Amino acid sequence: MGNGKQAEQQVIVALDVPDVESAIALIDELPQVVWWKVGLELFTSTGPKILEVLKSRQKRIFLDLKFDDIPNTVAGACRSAARYGVDLLTIHATAGRDALKAATEAAQEGAAKAGVQPPKLIAVTLLTSISARQLAFDLKIPLELQLPEYALEMALLAQESGLDGAVCSPQEVAQLRQTCGDDFLLVCPGVRPTWADQGDQKRSLTPSQAIIAGADYLVIGRPITAASEPKLAWKRISEELTTVV
Repeated sequence: MGNGKQAEQQVIVALDVPDVESAIALIDELPQVVWWKVGLELFTSTGPKILEVLKSRQKRIFLDLKFDDIPNTVAGACRSAARYGVDLLTIHATAGRDALKAATEAAQEGAAKAGVQPPKLIAVTLLTSISARQLAFDLKIPLELQLPEYALEMALLAQESGLDGAVCSPQEVAQLRQTCGDDFLLVCPGVRPTWADQGDQKRSLTPSQAIIAGADYLVIGRPITAASEPKLAWKRISEELTTVV
């Protein structure tokens, strides 16, 4: 894109805070941010109240609850979540083909009943905190199926099951983009500017590297939200992305 709007369109800031008061303070401190991610901690704490706050400010919402259960339960959860009018919703690819298919149908039903646009359903391929070693030794995925191949297989399963996209680490995004095509949304968490602490991310790139590799959206949390000056951190990331042609 290469313009000043790029960060607003492509960076989703993670509201990884424990309560609604902290969330509102952060939203108000960063009025330029259009996309916000609501994850397990905040949603468990506040329920749909935080979604109402974001909607009232005309923000776009990535509801990142990573559903992973039997098909009937996943479908019920997606049906309920779709009623909130969120833009993106996550489900673990490892829930399996039946659950993924049930989720897509249920999300459409829930949204239609509430009179809102259905969310884009995004499959989690593999958490970005998992390393290749952990995949092999802790999760017992055979060594011959290396980590990038495993992420690709999960993305293809999601695509075949009718989902709109996948969550993957920046290091897998180029291969997924090439294989899954341009219409499959790729969301990359674990993006870290060079000046930020890597935290618990094992498979990271900088924001501009991730966009060049083919990411549609970047999820960035602590480099902005835990910065001493979040506004300045947002500005630095925005400036970095304006250089991407």
